[in-house]
Amino acid sequence: MQAAPTGAQSAVDAHLVAADTVTTPADDAPTRERVASSILEHGPSTAAALAGRLFLTPAAVRRHLDHLVAEGSLEVREPRVTGARGRGRPAKVFVLTESGRDAFVQAYDDLAASALRYLKESGGPDAVTDFARRRTAELEDRYRDLVVSAAPEDRAVVLAGALTGDGYAASVQTAPIGDQLCQHHCPVAHVAAEFPQLCEAETEVFARLLGRHVQRLATIAHGDGVCTTNLPHASATATTSRTTRETNVASTPIARTSS
Repeated sequence: MQAAPTGAQSAVDAHLVAADTVTTPADDAPTRERVASSILEHGPSTAAALAGRLFLTPAAVRRHLDHLVAEGSLEVREPRVTGARGRGRPAKVFVLTESGRDAFVQAYDDLAASALRYLKESGGPDAVTDFARRRTAELEDRYRDLVVSAAPEDRAVVLAGALTGDGYAASVQTAPIGDQLCQHHCPVAHVAAEFPQLCEAETEVFARLLGRHVQRLATIAHGDGVCTTNLPHASATATTSRTTRETNVASTPIARTSS
């Protein structure tokens, strides 16, 4: 005989059934916003992951995803594979499009872009770089005590928390090549698409705050679903450094002595 459901399980089942009942487009709008917000916060997501996070049935979340894709707020992509690919075809992920991100607050896009264009025309590209570094230096000053006071192994998580407080919806994920600092939202993505110096200056700040080499792998400004900064494991960094030294030694010409 099948065991009777527990009270907690019955409550969850009732919630799921209620969420999957037929509703009007107006009724669906708040749930669609929750789906889009979840993708904004957590990055590219499968339908199953969204259903689990939002307590929706697979059928309900599919209905909302189909609507968001049809209106151009989401697009479907193949998942990014960082390790060995397992057997079977991985589930596709849903990613916010540029118009989907426009539904959320974007900071001073038009005004900032116009100001930076003027700065570039009057002072050249170096002036934009100087501005970008000055802007991120303000973040560095505010974050420094918080991050540096944490244990080295906790600094990336502390930095992610500070970034989240400033609207970047950041998290840290572990991958075979190192920890990855993921920013699921960028308040200046549209401006950074035209002026990548903003991203470059931010990466420099991360390296200084964490006291380690970092590498930017992807940016929302360039069309990726998440701004991803790789924080290589110590062993990987040491291997890279050793390989570089060996290459330099091998390429150094040996002076010949005359007999």
